[in-house]
Amino acid sequence: MANIAFLGLGVMGYPMAAHLKHKGGHAVTVYNRTAAKAANWVEQHGGAMASTPAEAAKDKDFVFCCVGNDDDLRSVTIGQDGAFSAMKKGAVFIDNTTASAEVARELDAAARAAGFGFIDAPVSGGQAGAENGVLTVMCGGDAATFETARPVIEAYARMVGLMGPAGSGQLTKMVNQICIAGLVQGLAEGIHFGMKAGLDMDKVIDVISKGAAGSWQMENRHKTMIAGKYDFGFAVDWMRKDLGIVLDESDRNGAKLPVTALVDQFYKDVQSMGGRRWDTSSLLARLGN
Repeated sequence: MANIAFLGLGVMGYPMAAHLKHKGGHAVTVYNRTAAKAANWVEQHGGAMASTPAEAAKDKDFVFCCVGNDDDLRSVTIGQDGAFSAMKKGAVFIDNTTASAEVARELDAAARAAGFGFIDAPVSGGQAGAENGVLTVMCGGDAATFETARPVIEAYARMVGLMGPAGSGQLTKMVNQICIAGLVQGLAEGIHFGMKAGLDMDKVIDVISKGAAGSWQMENRHKTMIAGKYDFGFAVDWMRKDLGIVLDESDRNGAKLPVTALVDQFYKDVQSMGGRRWDTSSLLARLGN
């Protein structure tokens, strides 16, 4: 059993923290910007809550974090009452936020200077993956630090891998989002075409999902897409945030991402339709009936 803090109890962090406590068997202290949510978590799962990230991180072996963006991440780490000011030497900070590789490298350097470890560890699998403890975790950081953290991370993961030095986890998550963006647009167009052609799309998907066109998105989202239901899953606002990170990074490294940039604008269309919180499969909605 380890002493753990978890910072950020959103739709991902809330169940991830619970898996660390119940499946991992660890002592967990939680912090959330909205204190009522932390109080609800403690009421539901036990453990303790803290009023600041620093208070949560004090004397902990591992500090996990899952917040919104680079600015949120800096706030809870190196900001006023941030966790980095209280972490003990030899501890490990594991960041599950989807953020930039730049901030990951910045925080890794700050952690090294203070004598503790840092792993950037963005996740894939969505809310369902977090709730079921079967996320894919893409890590960047020092190999020895990763090996220390991996058994703890496995409480909420199906796959945990070290991709390279600090920032590599975030870069891998960017690859993940690039692939998903193009795949979902293709699936949306395929379903749209099939419906216009008068095909029974449930039968179509049942067949083609067993061939080269098959994907997780096809298997898990085709029924709700056909029904025009998008009120669940990974929100369009979150995807646009992630694709913004991707496109900023491509400006730095020179990668050419024409399809990703186009799909990002399609998601902007969905936002203008009132679909900011719709699932990312809502690309179909912008194509009309």
